Order: sequence, then structure tokens, then C-alpha cells
Amino acid sequence: MLLTGCLSAAAVTIDGLSGRSPYGLESLTLPLVTAVAVTAAIGSWVVPLLRRLKTGQVIREDGPQSHFVKAGTPTMGGIFFVPTAVVLTLLLGIGCGWSGSQWADALAVGALTLAYGFIGWIDDWQVLRRKSNKGITPRQKLALQVLFGGLFCIWLGLTKSWDLTTVALPLGFALPLGILFFPIGWFTLVAESNATNLTDGLDGLAGGTGAIALLSLGAIVYPTSPALGLFCACLSGACLGFLAYNRNPARVFMGDTGSLALGGALAAVALLTHSLWSLAIVGGVFLAETLSVVLQVSYYKATKGPDGKGKRLFKMAPLHHHFELSGWSELQVVSTFYLVAAALGALGLWWR
Repeated sequence: MLLTGCLSAAAVTIDGLSGRSPYGLESLTLPLVTAVAVTAAIGSWVVPLLRRLKTGQVIREDGPQSHFVKAGTPTMGGIFFVPTAVVLTLLLGIGCGWSGSQWADALAVGALTLAYGFIGWIDDWQVLRRKSNKGITPRQKLALQVLFGGLFCIWLGLTKSWDLTTVALPLGFALPLGILFFPIGWFTLVAESNATNLTDGLDGLAGGTGAIALLSLGAIVYPTSPALGLFCACLSGACLGFLAYNRNPARVFMGDTGSLALGGALAAVALLTHSLWSLAIVGGVFLAETLSVVLQVSYYKATKGPDGKGKRLFKMAPLHHHFELSGWSELQVVSTFYLVAAALGALGLWWR
């Protein structure tokens, strides 16, 4: 409730400073608040249904011991908050009277978000079917992410002007990437979806940090792309509505269905709005989580001795587990990450 109140107040402030009415369809506030209410209402029906269907989470054996009490908590919660955000965006778009290009952008980003959510759903379903914490193989998951990411980049190349390949930098500078924009964009889609997936390890962590990053990015892109700003506000609100059931102690997990979709959405919006630099800032928590895994694996391999064992840079990766094993409570870790995400969001808005 505190996070929802703070983000709602932030949306009202941003709308006011931008000369928009927070009560209008073309704002950040109304889509955000509407998505919170609609998602929370749908969740009151879906969460008990997931429990009846016995979609209980299987906890990884090498994770923190304190997480074993979470075994059996319904997962796959992304199936109700991700589609809700996409559908609500399109309904509000009708009321806003979007132009053809705005519809094209919103539909493309919505399709990419649902496609990555579908990849996550396949993985979650396999986990439940096998009663194991292993779903589809990492190679299969990566191949599907690359496939859908590649299709999105092809669409960008065929429908957008060459101006899209220029990335906006702070202080009015710009970086023209040219043809390099497309492989970089392709990598960003895959990397960002995996980054949010890695962050989904504690109750409310991915949902809350995702809501903050999405609203921040939405505020950044709204002046040049109102449709995508509205989409970000809807998905941010949907994350907050989902947190009504995912806050500690969680009654449902988003699963890969939700976490892969969040990263795909962030990356797709950034690619369409020259905002890769802004994404790196507002999504700094996800970047740190990914880097912690890369550093952990690299350091372990570099220090591997004759016995085949190496040293660990962190107690456990991703980074949130390191703090857990250092004695922090789950609530302390999540609240601290929220504050860091909020600071990065404010920095992204100021340094755009």
C-alpha cells in the first residue's frame, strides 16, 4: 500500500509538472490507478483458482534454506497481471483516439510482452508438470527469446525510420549507432528479460522494482510517445495490483510468465523511444542482479583449483540472496531494493 501510494503520488506530480490532468485518459495517473484496481480485482478470483489447480512452486534445492517454507505457493501469477495491462492499454488507447503509428507501437510492444510471457508460461508449466524446479532447458528458453526478439527487431527495421538507431544521451547528446542498433537491441531484449527473471527471487521484489522502473521509464518517454508512456503506466499499475497477493508472505508468485514479460516490455519500450541509456539507469537493480551472477560465475571459474572447486565472490548469486545470507531479513532486502530502484528512477528522470 505504501509503494502504491508513493508511485501514485509520483504519477500525479509528474502529470502536474507536465501540464496534464491526472484524471484524464492521457495521463500517467489514471492508467496506473485503474490498472491497480482491475488487477487486484482479477487476482481475487485467479489466485484461489491457481491454488485449486495445485500450481504450487517447486523450490530450487541449492537456494537459501529459509525458502523451503514457500514450497507449494501458487506460481504462474503473470497470467493475470500481464494480459490485464496489455488489454487495458488498448482500451484506453481507443478512448485517447491514437494515431496509426501510436497503435502500431502499442500493439508491437504488447505483442512482444505477451510473447515473452508465453515463453515463461511454457517454462512454468514444465516445472509444474515435472514437479521439479527445472522447466524447459536454458538453451530452449534462450532460443525462443532470441526468436521473438529477432522478429521484433525485424519489424523495427522494416517499419521505422533510420532516426530510431540514434540513442539519446544526457545533456542533449546523442549516439548514432547505425546498423549496430539492431544487434544491440536484439541483445537488450534477451538480456533485460533474463535480468528481471533473475530478480524474481523474493516476495514482492520483481513486482515492486518492476513497477518503479516502468513508471519511471513511462514518465521519460511520455512527451515523445504518449502511447508507450500509457502502456508503462498500465503495466506498472498491474505490478502493484499483483503485489496485493505477492507481498511477503506471498500468496502467489509471478513465475517466469511474469518476470520474462516485464523485461521484454522495458526493453521494447526503450528501443522504440531512443531510451536505452535511460533503461540502463532506471533498470539499474536488474543490471546489478545480472552482473552479480556474471561476476560470481567468472570468479569461480578463474579461481578453480586442482580439486575443481573455486572461490565465490558473493555468498550466493543473484545479489539479493547474498544479502539474505548475510543476515538481512527478506523484508529488509526488498525494501532496500525498492529505495535503490526509486533513487535510480529519480536519477533517470533528472538525467535524461
